[in-house]
Amino acid sequence: MRRAYYQRPAQFSLGPGMMTPAVKMLLWANIGVFLASSLIPPLGGLLIELFGLRPQAVLTGMRIWQPVTYMFLHGGTSHILFNMLVLWMFGVQLERLWGPTYFLRFYFATGIGAGLATIAAGLLPFEFSGATYLSVTIGASGAIYGLLMAFAIYYPNTPILLFFLFPVPAKYFVMIIGTIAFLSVPRSAGVAHVAHLGGLIVGYLYLKRGGGANLARFGRFGVMAEIKYRYLRWKMGRLRRKFHVYPGGDDWNGRAH
Repeated sequence: MRRAYYQRPAQFSLGPGMMTPAVKMLLWANIGVFLASSLIPPLGGLLIELFGLRPQAVLTGMRIWQPVTYMFLHGGTSHILFNMLVLWMFGVQLERLWGPTYFLRFYFATGIGAGLATIAAGLLPFEFSGATYLSVTIGASGAIYGLLMAFAIYYPNTPILLFFLFPVPAKYFVMIIGTIAFLSVPRSAGVAHVAHLGGLIVGYLYLKRGGGANLARFGRFGVMAEIKYRYLRWKMGRLRRKFHVYPGGDDWNGRAH
């Protein structure tokens, strides 16, 4: 008589894998603020007015918190979905490499740096500077672009889908989006290209200021954590395969695989 065995469904992973603590915290913070501002429209307007980044308000109104708080505000569903998707896809892998402390330090450094770049751009003697000085900038895009720069530095040949269609090595992907941001600065049209460009530049300088010494200084345990993570994934894979080998008998050759 043929035995019937229960076979667990095949397991697969989408994206970078299990969520890491710092990325999870940032996701919840951004989503929470977005839901609150969306469900209570008057609150949304107040949050943007008080916590969105307006260079004029920072310099003349002493709202010095805005280069930090603007990162947690978003202008629409597509805006936050894109930023949080990129944060998850690239942030998880970088946090495993660096550890949560250095990851958060880098994230806020690039986000704040992008905000300061926006303020500086509003003071320049260019045609677009006046609009930048008076406009409100919101979104985590500056920090997100910083993460993309970091990913390209550590994983330069890993393919990224440009426009979600064309696989491009990370190093060229960052060059392309940096060029687009630079050429688009004079005609922003509601998009914070200055913040995008600022995030890329600050991210590059932050990682390169010690000639890669940051990895040795902060990331040694992050590298070990990555090695340990890969080892545990391999070990769990072996255990899954082991427990998928069912007891033999007269019908050993007929068992399910």
